[in-house]
Amino acid sequence: MKHVRHFTPSLFLSLVHVCLVQANYAPYFFDNGARSTNGNMALLSLSEDTPVGTHVYTLNGTDPEGDPVTYSLAYEAGSRRYFSVDKNLGNVTLIEELDREKEDEVEVIVSISDGLSTVSEKVRILVMDANDESPEFINTPYIVQVPENTPSGSSIFKIEAVDKDTGSGGSITYFLQNIHANKFTIDRHSGVLRIKTGVTLDYEKSRTHFVVVVAKDGGGKLRGDNKVFSATTTVTVNVEDVQDTPPMFIGTPYYGYVYEDTLAGSEVLTVVALDGDRGKPNSIHYCIVNGDEGSFEISNTTGAISVIKSPNQLKKEVYELKVQASEVSQEGDVSVYAFAMVTIRVVDLNNHPPTFYGENGPQNRFELTMYEHPPEGEILRGLKITVNDSDQGANAKFNLRLVGPGGIFRVVPQTVLNEAQVTIIVENSAAIDYEKFKVLTFKLLAIEVNTPEKFSSTADIVIRLLDTNDNVPKFSSDYYIARIPENSPGGSNVVAVTATDPDSGLWGEVKYSIYGTGADLFLIHPSTGIIYTQPWAVLDAEVNSKYNFYVKAEDTDGKYSLAEVFITVLDVNDHSPEFNENIQEKTMIIGTPVKIEAIDQDAEEPNNIVDYSIMQADPANVFDIDQSTGEIKLKSYIRSLDIIHNITKNKDCIWSVVVQAKDRGSPSFSTTAVLKIDITEETLHKGPMAAFLMQTKDNPMKALGVLAGVMGIMVLITIMISTAMFWRNKRSNKIMPVRRIIKKKQTPQSRAVRMEWLKFKRPSNAAEKFVVEDDAKSLHNENSNNNIQVAPVPPTAPLPPPPPALAPRGDTPGWRVPTVSGSLTPKFINKQLKKRGHGSAHNALVSELKMKFEKRNAAIGEPHI
Repeated sequence: MKHVRHFTPSLFLSLVHVCLVQANYAPYFFDNGARSTNGNMALLSLSEDTPVGTHVYTLNGTDPEGDPVTYSLAYEAGSRRYFSVDKNLGNVTLIEELDREKEDEVEVIVSISDGLSTVSEKVRILVMDANDESPEFINTPYIVQVPENTPSGSSIFKIEAVDKDTGSGGSITYFLQNIHANKFTIDRHSGVLRIKTGVTLDYEKSRTHFVVVVAKDGGGKLRGDNKVFSATTTVTVNVEDVQDTPPMFIGTPYYGYVYEDTLAGSEVLTVVALDGDRGKPNSIHYCIVNGDEGSFEISNTTGAISVIKSPNQLKKEVYELKVQASEVSQEGDVSVYAFAMVTIRVVDLNNHPPTFYGENGPQNRFELTMYEHPPEGEILRGLKITVNDSDQGANAKFNLRLVGPGGIFRVVPQTVLNEAQVTIIVENSAAIDYEKFKVLTFKLLAIEVNTPEKFSSTADIVIRLLDTNDNVPKFSSDYYIARIPENSPGGSNVVAVTATDPDSGLWGEVKYSIYGTGADLFLIHPSTGIIYTQPWAVLDAEVNSKYNFYVKAEDTDGKYSLAEVFITVLDVNDHSPEFNENIQEKTMIIGTPVKIEAIDQDAEEPNNIVDYSIMQADPANVFDIDQSTGEIKLKSYIRSLDIIHNITKNKDCIWSVVVQAKDRGSPSFSTTAVLKIDITEETLHKGPMAAFLMQTKDNPMKALGVLAGVMGIMVLITIMISTAMFWRNKRSNKIMPVRRIIKKKQTPQSRAVRMEWLKFKRPSNAAEKFVVEDDAKSLHNENSNNNIQVAPVPPTAPLPPPPPALAPRGDTPGWRVPTVSGSLTPKFINKQLKKRGHGSAHNALVSELKMKFEKRNAAIGEPHI
């Protein structure tokens, strides 16, 4: 380490003066070694990719006297300033980008000062390599000349690239892009380019190859990341031609023409041959091998063929010349050769138009019979047509085309020179349709192209088509809708379906058939398509009003189509309204209507809508009927039986009403029923037994059976009670007064009464000791009016007995059965009970039983009458 001290004269005098008192020592740097980050920067190493502005080092030193020190950096003249330093802290910062490839060492003078003494040192900072350089190819561009006969595997060039980096970043490997499509390969380390093994170059196929070479370094660190750089260059490989290919004629085949006015010595045509080796071609030598018959000659150098005789001396119309082209090397040796045929035709002037020929000579009409829809691309082989123009050269060149319906056929060839076989090809098979055209007619036109005369000719092409079964029968509609009245007899026509097949003959005949689950009642005529009902079929709209099935139209080949048939059976008013019974009996309680009902079995409205009316009633103007529901009620002014008695002398109140039920169909049907109405008043009877008798009035046998059972039970009970009272009275010698039994007013009840066991209750009086209970669930009124419900009657005081005059009514006196719950008065069993002859005895027993229960009620303190 070198210490440099700098003193000025004035400072020296000062120091001398100070030294008389105390000596001053110079400051110094700490030397912490090469790997230290503080000290004097000696042997400091920095990577060239260190970012500008990075704190790279800290200068560190001290002063023996402990005075504060400052730091500074200096550079030699012409050197770049890479670092700056904080003079107080000593922090060194990179201020210029490092590049090892330009400068691998940086010299810096570092200084430390205590204000009196300054110590400076020159240090070297090593710049370390980073992988920041890409490989570079040298001596570019690369252009290589390679003979086409170079053996495969041969080395043809060496590519060289350099990388300024060191270590792995400076090592280079080579490879080719598109290696599989390349005919070359490269050594990855040396860069030597070779032809692939088994591959040869061919100048005639490819004269130049472009090979893309990639040079890649070994990679290295750059700013903390591992980087790999590469470069590409293109090597142009030019293949050099080698004499290995024979000559080739250009423009074959060769045709020449000699016209009738051609002069001897005139050039007819020129053949051209080129050396197959185009890179270094040899000269070509021409000669006629045979076929000229002394009439033609050829230039050995140019290949021009000339006629050496006048046209009238030429014995043949067509000459076939065999011409040889040979390669002549620079030494004059004939190496390889090739041959070509030259056709020379002797022709006249343009004085003949194109002419069509058939098998027997010239012909201007050709006919053909064929089936419709031949395959597209098929040739019409039945047409044997040849076209010829007897002129020569350009005069014999003409065009062919078909004139007629377009797009159906095309003619081949379209351009003819001299003569050609005419071929007509199917282009649109669908247009060749027998159903559209029975006969197709075209004009075949041949017209010259490059002559001023424009000679032309035409031929008629007539194609007669034969039919094939190419169509499917087709219905006029996809579905048919028909309606038929239900009263139509068997064999009635329903609907006619129509299908057409445009094919001819048997193929156009259509046969009809039907099938499906709904077709059982129908038949179809196989020829006319008329659908009719089976002879035995009976249509009934009330049973089934909708039928649908399929109808098939089929030709003789089995081709068919389907349509669907929907048949609706129209309802006809063929049912009369019907009552359940023609003679009905109803009981009408004043204020409550009765209902009569008739049902019409027709399927649809208005045939099944029933209107009701009263045709006859005695007396008249007593009843009204609802036209729609059939409810019958009394006129509004009739509110009691007394009013009815004033109207008629019929005291039974059983009237007959003739009711008519009439439907609304056309024609309309009606039915009548006789309704016997028994009118009663609701307030006359209360209680379940009375209601039961009213409801069962129309069924006397049911009432008789129920009442007989009740009476039997009552008689048995009465006998038992009477016996008991007899023995009691016998012991007590007391006779109880006979009390009058008062009837309880009954309420109308339903006919369907189920009698249950007599239950003892705590009645409010002696008459209600026994009560007959009804099953409410089985109660229904006569008119099926479920809104009328029978409720249990609350306990009420017994009513006084009716006057004796009102008991019998009419000619038949009524009788009553006294019971503990009231009186029942069915009139229709009066005679039977009279025959039994024990009514008075029964009344006595009931009276005695009544008194027994009244006595018991008095003992327990309940009120009674």
